[in-house]
Amino acid sequence: MLITKERVPSPHPNIYLYETAYKSGALTVYGLLAEPKGRDKQPGLLYLRGGIKSVGMVRTQRVIQWAHEGFVVFAPYYRGNRGGEGREDFCGDDRVDAYSGFDLLSSHPLVEKEAGVHVVGFSRGGIMALWTGLMRPEATSVVCWSGVTDMVLTYKERVDLRRMMKRVIGGTPWKRPELYEKRTPLRHLSDFRPPLLFIHGEKDEHVSIVHAQKGLRAAKGSQNAESWFFADFSHHFPADEQEKVLRKAASWMKAKHHSG
Repeated sequence: MLITKERVPSPHPNIYLYETAYKSGALTVYGLLAEPKGRDKQPGLLYLRGGIKSVGMVRTQRVIQWAHEGFVVFAPYYRGNRGGEGREDFCGDDRVDAYSGFDLLSSHPLVEKEAGVHVVGFSRGGIMALWTGLMRPEATSVVCWSGVTDMVLTYKERVDLRRMMKRVIGGTPWKRPELYEKRTPLRHLSDFRPPLLFIHGEKDEHVSIVHAQKGLRAAKGSQNAESWFFADFSHHFPADEQEKVLRKAASWMKAKHHSG
């Protein structure tokens, strides 16, 4: 699946960074890969970014943060970005970019097979993470951080995104409900197999906490779902608190491997 792997500057002395081309179905797409400089194997982590196109693009700092906690990290740019083929379509066919990224990590020589691959999705990446957990039930854990779970709710809440959503998805939820339904995983979450954690700020104005609440209710049947809700946080947590929560989430993820 790996086509090219080009070294890029890393701000961390013990982590290598690579811009990587890989196969996603018939398309060649790109992402950012972080590996430890030592040869010790570590769990894999698929980081699914939010936004669309240049908005919310993968941030080196975030990839390094997760890698520093002891993961081999891969963050897809999604199709149509940074030279990748195809067109990003907001959790439609571009979900395959996430599944293929998961498979890339699963076969990575530095990923410890027994520890497996974790999935973290932020904002729009949250709904991508849920679909990845459904399509790759062998995932060690899934974290939905400030994540979208319902595409119709996103359309209702985000007036500023409606024009983009109509164009990219192919209509409104009222005229083309099936296009929003196929992007929304809620009705499938009762069968969700990996341990699942929702992290959300109650003051989030970009992705309301209702998304996490709906996801938590839908996943109750799996008996694997947990939530960390923060009364004073919005969509982007304060930097110091974000680092603390990330570190705590990394520990939660690794504990799920050991308990499994």
